[in-house]
Amino acid sequence: MAKTTRAKKTKAVPEINVGKEVFESFRELEKLKGIPVEYMVDRLKQALTNAYKKDREDHRDVPAENVVVGVTEEGLTMHQIKTVVEELEDIALEIHIDTARNYNPNVQVGDTVAIPVDIAKFGRIAAQTAKQVIIQGIREAERGAMYESYSSKAQELLTGTILRLDPSGDYFVRIGQGNEQHDAVLRVSEQIPGEKYEPGDLVRVYVLEVRNAQRGPMVQVSRTHPNLVRRLFELETPEIASGEVEVRNIAREAGSRSKMAVRATAEGVDPVGACVGPRGGRVGAVVEELHGEKIDIVVWSEDPCEYVKAALSPADVISVTLVPGQKACRVIVPDDQLSLAIGKEGQNARLAARLTSYKIDIKPASQAEPEKIED
Repeated sequence: MAKTTRAKKTKAVPEINVGKEVFESFRELEKLKGIPVEYMVDRLKQALTNAYKKDREDHRDVPAENVVVGVTEEGLTMHQIKTVVEELEDIALEIHIDTARNYNPNVQVGDTVAIPVDIAKFGRIAAQTAKQVIIQGIREAERGAMYESYSSKAQELLTGTILRLDPSGDYFVRIGQGNEQHDAVLRVSEQIPGEKYEPGDLVRVYVLEVRNAQRGPMVQVSRTHPNLVRRLFELETPEIASGEVEVRNIAREAGSRSKMAVRATAEGVDPVGACVGPRGGRVGAVVEELHGEKIDIVVWSEDPCEYVKAALSPADVISVTLVPGQKACRVIVPDDQLSLAIGKEGQNARLAARLTSYKIDIKPASQAEPEKIED
């Protein structure tokens, strides 16, 4: 005689109405923030699965794949998937075949069966979880949008407002406008020596890097990067913006001195004069922004000897001789120009070498002939 339990109807699936307002919120998020409804539903399912696993009376860590959550506008359902066996060893993951046939009369050993979970007590948890998922989704969307916005601004020049000085010496700077405002970090290593700011001061910064951190995009900015000089000249010099003048290279010791090599891409354009501007107004504006940093603007040349000669400006150069097989050269200057060519603490020669990528050996004219005889 067959067991009467096999003829029982499948138990009704407990449902909880999560409310159409949840799906309306999801659709509003999709419209405003671009988050797909399907993504938010998946997040809600995952959150409810985790809540169920934590709230189990036996405190068993049931695998996520053994819990199936259904979320629709009509309601919420939950099932636990168990394997049908003849002898029970793990009641959390297994179900005896006789009991399993209460849910599916045709089930066999080794099959799986979906057991409805009594989730009436999940009403409050479901509502709270849905709210948390929506809030978290908004935060993630805002962080994602912020990251996309600022990652496109990497290597750009931005104006920010000083917020505060950290005990470490780092400044926190508010950049962006309106809803796109974000805090950036101007680390000590990226600050021009001697520059001091107060909260509320405006400062122009170069965006070094944008990282997608857990709490939102981390924007690191700089006042010492050579490209800060490049971007400032792009703002001040229409010929650079239009492409008539090209900035080829910049060597910089922030707060002290920079050298910038430029060339004209159009006939009849004076690249140095364009950057200097009428009465020195353009270069003056950049110098003022950099709080007095000196800037030498020289003409770039394909001829290494001419390029090195220009890079050692303002010193006069008699001759430049390339060293065979090396990226190096010997430079002869008038005796009275030696200190100017080398510069204070070797700065002029050092910047010229970095600008041209040539190792530069500078000698006065009085030592040129003896050295030539020795060679």
